[in-house]
Amino acid sequence: MSSTHGPGMTWIKSSYSDGQGGNCVEWAPTYAAVTGVVPVRDSKNPGPILMVSPAAFAGLVAFAKSEG
Repeated sequence: MSSTHGPGMTWIKSSYSDGQGGNCVEWAPTYAAVTGVVPVRDSKNPGPILMVSPAAFAGLVAFAKSEG
């Protein structure tokens, strides 16, 4: 994990996040496109950032879809 908020860190909230402050996951697609590393964070606690590979991120998204 990282706490760095570098250039290109424009955060997009997951469509699976609810409007009541729960399940708020964000990612930074522009940063991912430039670096090949996908930053993921909790929007309620935007300090730590989990940096994952595109394949790992795709797995997370697939898991979220299967649980939703």
